[in-house]
Amino acid sequence: MEVRQAVGAIVTIGKEYILILKTKINTTEGKKEIQGEWDFIKGGVEKTDSSLYEAILRELKEETGKNTFYVIKEFEEKISFKFPQGVAKKIGYHSQETTMFLVEYKGENKDLLPQDDEVSEIGFFKKEEVQRKLAHEETRQYFKKHCLN
Repeated sequence: MEVRQAVGAIVTIGKEYILILKTKINTTEGKKEIQGEWDFIKGGVEKTDSSLYEAILRELKEETGKNTFYVIKEFEEKISFKFPQGVAKKIGYHSQETTMFLVEYKGENKDLLPQDDEVSEIGFFKKEEVQRKLAHEETRQYFKKHCLN
């Protein structure tokens, strides 16, 4: 098994951050329902992506239907974690390395609607709420280190 290469976006809209409520994950047996988890928009890098920059723009469009996103910067530090053994078997990867980007959305928040059936809701949260909403500890620590200082 190998490391899944992924991209993720810390998206700002004005003074708020955009999070998605993910309710399904891709597995080797198709999509499976999970208990809802709030997270940043993230997704796997595909062979057709010519760069990580292209991958994040594709992922943002896939999950929101919009392309009015502007990449401000790519963070050097990645979010890395190992999948629990049962999950690793289902998805075919033992761990994931996510390259994160700081992105600004230049549209109306009422225009953002989930386009991907993995996502049931798109939410807008103030900085201190993001820290409480994020489902994964690695992501909370990353946000705290890169955005709360």
